[in-house]
Amino acid sequence: MVCFRAKGHRALGAVVAFSLAAAGCSPKPHIIVGSKNTTESAILGEIAAQQIERRLGLRVERRLQLGGTLMAYQAVREAQIDLYPEYLGTAYMTLLHHANFEPADAMTNEVRSEFATLQQLRWMTSLGFENRFAMVVLKGKAATEHLETLSEAMKQPGWKLGCGFEFLERPDGFRAFLAAYPDMQFTAAPESMELAALYPALRKGDVNVVSGSTTDASISDPGLVVLQDDKNAFPPNPASYVARFDTLRRVPGLEMALDALSGKISDDAMRNMNAEVDLRHRTPAQVAAEFLKTTP
Repeated sequence: MVCFRAKGHRALGAVVAFSLAAAGCSPKPHIIVGSKNTTESAILGEIAAQQIERRLGLRVERRLQLGGTLMAYQAVREAQIDLYPEYLGTAYMTLLHHANFEPADAMTNEVRSEFATLQQLRWMTSLGFENRFAMVVLKGKAATEHLETLSEAMKQPGWKLGCGFEFLERPDGFRAFLAAYPDMQFTAAPESMELAALYPALRKGDVNVVSGSTTDASISDPGLVVLQDDKNAFPPNPASYVARFDTLRRVPGLEMALDALSGKISDDAMRNMNAEVDLRHRTPAQVAAEFLKTTP
């Protein structure tokens, strides 16, 4: 049987659509993939979208760069999107409001259970890398003051912090940092700025420490040093996709297609993909396509 799409008058279209459905020729479903407003999240959203297109042959609508964590989470809960990339520690503390974090396995079980029970959302398996907050200084400062850990930095005066808005607002960010390192000596309140402005501000001397993340493109710059979080202020934060259960039920093969990406992205691979976009000005779509060429 040949299925076709009718054009023309609405009434005729409705009759044809009813006839095709009765004959078993229903239109293919389409998927809406979202992301947060970061380079990394947009790349991961694009990887999911292209994976669905190549594996299932479905039409995928992109709603990338939606906004911050809470906006993306609200969008998937309210069925404005079908799935998006999220991080374990962020889900556990920011979205589910746990006061303290646990080992990664325990958090994964809890997040998976609470998402399923409370929100009808599926927490997928880890993509293989994690994105933790990282406190970064210039190599020269670290060498001059003999700094390797945040505990050592806590003993030094004169810190001026640059950070993203979410680092200030999320419980796994600045609050977690101050709880672990309460005697950090800041000369002023943290300066909130766009994520893209953090490392330029550090290099210019506008601030002398920034809260980046372990998969930032600039982290591999030999002129920068990540201070070791020796008191474990920041939770484990492996990345996974979050998908609506009703979407997984209505789209056969979707869960299998996403699960095929599990464990396929290393910390270095994610950092390199971020660098391709942030430093070499390629698009998330181009970077995602190149990554999937090497992924079975």
